[in-house]
Amino acid sequence: MKPLIACISFALIISTCFVTQAHDIITTKITFSREISRIFYERCASCHHDGGPAFSLMTYAEARPWAVAIKEEVLSRRMPPWGAVKGFGEFRNDQALTPEQLELITQWVEGGVPEGDAPDLPPQPKFVEDSETHDPDGLVVSGDFKLDRGFKLDGLWPQKVTDDESLQIIAELPSGSVEPLLWLYEYKSRYGHPFLLRTPVDLPSGAVIRGVPPQSSILLIPATSDRVLSRENTR
Repeated sequence: MKPLIACISFALIISTCFVTQAHDIITTKITFSREISRIFYERCASCHHDGGPAFSLMTYAEARPWAVAIKEEVLSRRMPPWGAVKGFGEFRNDQALTPEQLELITQWVEGGVPEGDAPDLPPQPKFVEDSETHDPDGLVVSGDFKLDRGFKLDGLWPQKVTDDESLQIIAELPSGSVEPLLWLYEYKSRYGHPFLLRTPVDLPSGAVIRGVPPQSSILLIPATSDRVLSRENTR
């Protein structure tokens, strides 16, 4: 009996991804082609594309079976994955959905998951490596790290952080004030990415980066001017 119950439970779980079938009653004007594709292309496609680390959401046929699961994941804020506590530092590449986008996805799923018209589809995004965020220049921090010169910080990039680890990284300035930089929460290495500050932070000589354990490492990404200076100093 227990194996039978387990099989039934598994089937019910799997079925949640496929509840929107051909005979759904359409009760919304929101469509994949017009509204939802634009959200997916802007916020989800960096992972959810052919050849990416997750299943593709680039077409209606690919996204439709996952509609209910998508709604549950975005409403719980598990997707898109960010990995940091919001409000502790501000980042220009935060992919979190807005309340309006969450409402559009909810209405689309609950309204029958309509496809819409092909002419309404935007061009699919192209996936190219961002040379800026992959620039090798920077400082790798492990443990408390004191700067021996001024540093204009553009972002932070986890290099070696254990899965599910939480780190609260700050800069303690010579004046005694504290600059919050990044609060990683239950970090997942498979979703690893740089955290690019909305506005670069000028860290003076003598500032101490705290919050990174000795067994972990974080790359401090310099702003453009600091990158040029760093290259010139190595010649």
